Amino acid sequence: MRWTDREMAARLLPDVALKALGRWWNGNAVWLADGTPGAHTVRYSPSRWAQISPWPSALAPVTQVGDADISRAQVALIVADALRREAHREALVATYVWGKGKSGSPGGSGPVTLHKILSAEHLDAVLDCAVTVLSEHGAEAAYAQLQDRVAWFGPSFYTKFLYFAGKTSPPSTGPGPLILDRVLARRLRSLAQTVGRETGHDPDGSVARWVWRDRNWSPHRYAVYLTFMHAAARQAAATGT
Repeated sequence: MRWTDREMAARLLPDVALKALGRWWNGNAVWLADGTPGAHTVRYSPSRWAQISPWPSALAPVTQVGDADISRAQVALIVADALRREAHREALVATYVWGKGKSGSPGGSGPVTLHKILSAEHLDAVLDCAVTVLSEHGAEAAYAQLQDRVAWFGPSFYTKFLYFAGKTSPPSTGPGPLILDRVLARRLRSLAQTVGRETGHDPDGSVARWVWRDRNWSPHRYAVYLTFMHAAARQAAATGT
């Protein structure tokens, strides 16, 4: 796969993707007026998370009737405050609720799974170590520290934790952490399959399907993802997208 990775790094986003990104940005520029994704807001139902503890005080109380909103910028503030107090579980809860939102936890799956994660006795030590490793050794090492360490806590959600933790404790080396879930992995898979087919390095796309599978990506694959995404962001900025 290394040949396809190199070719993807050289090509980055195709013109069609850059144009689609430009159209999306033009349609959302008012909503994201500060030029950042901070205003990205998710709706959630606080009462569905009543069994979850510790519950960050900055989130709507679980006794609230109806829905509440939480923005990406608000989660960053909650996580920053929690990490300053070494309240790692609060930081995790905020990122998980934002990540699941209302539509992402059908039948209570979000709260039920989070409750299982929070029941892990060694969770505090794992999260604390991950934040330290992120700051001192970078995002790939922090990802490796979290992989397969806590039952039910997979990369689609621990990369959310790393993403927000990185706003407070940025890595001293390498690119900053980003969220990687199966939606993004499928986008990278599609690009990798196109490149593999055109170059002949992966003509049937089978290797791309494996490395960009829907879950449990390797730390190396996460590092490849970060390098690609940061380079693509620079590409988009240079083209005025």
